[in-house]
Amino acid sequence: MRIVGIIQARMGSTRLPGKVLRDLGGRTVLGWVVRAVRESGAVDELVVATTTEAADDAVAAECAALGVACHRGPVDDVLTRFAQALEGRAGEAVMRFTADCPLLDPAVIREAALVYRALGGTLDYLSTGLSGTLPRGLDVEIAGLAALRRADREATAYHRTHVTSYVYAGPGDFRLLGLAYPPGAGDLRVTLDTDADWRLIAHVVAALGDRCVPFRELVGWLRDRPEVCRLNAHVEQKELQDA
Repeated sequence: MRIVGIIQARMGSTRLPGKVLRDLGGRTVLGWVVRAVRESGAVDELVVATTTEAADDAVAAECAALGVACHRGPVDDVLTRFAQALEGRAGEAVMRFTADCPLLDPAVIREAALVYRALGGTLDYLSTGLSGTLPRGLDVEIAGLAALRRADREATAYHRTHVTSYVYAGPGDFRLLGLAYPPGAGDLRVTLDTDADWRLIAHVVAALGDRCVPFRELVGWLRDRPEVCRLNAHVEQKELQDA
């Protein structure tokens, strides 16, 4: 089963513009995500889906520097952007990533793909996010191509921005599977959406280095440093309909 990996990335952000190209330990945030996906060996093809806005010329240039394919599409209709990026690419499923999650664990990415492939196409959607046991910013999700195409035909409003939300929170007839990683660490936040998030992630990289850190090592490091966790503990994740 071929899985196409798509990283959505754009310079525009209401809370932290330009975050995907910030320098983090000597490489861009987007570069961290690309490296993690490549180290996982989980996808058969990888593409960055950005927008046609002039500001995202910089994202396209970074993709060229990283040697990763780039597709440019609509700004807010991210679901259409994904559908366009898939045109001409062979695959039965899509692994979705966002370019504001630089601390992804390649092992988690790989395990999700192994489980999805092992089930032989019987699922419409698999995600670590359904269980809420990983820190926000480490979750991985895979959608079957048929499910994503149905979402592209039927989804409206905020579901078109979130790409997969119609599948896991929509009509309720899709086949879903959640992967859990105990002990729970869903209270931790390592996604990049605000300056507070940046301060925490910068602390992590300064201490643990320019490498993909196994999630259990990362969680243990954060649990031992509550003062670091407090840096972004106040940040509230946007609701689906607000993001």
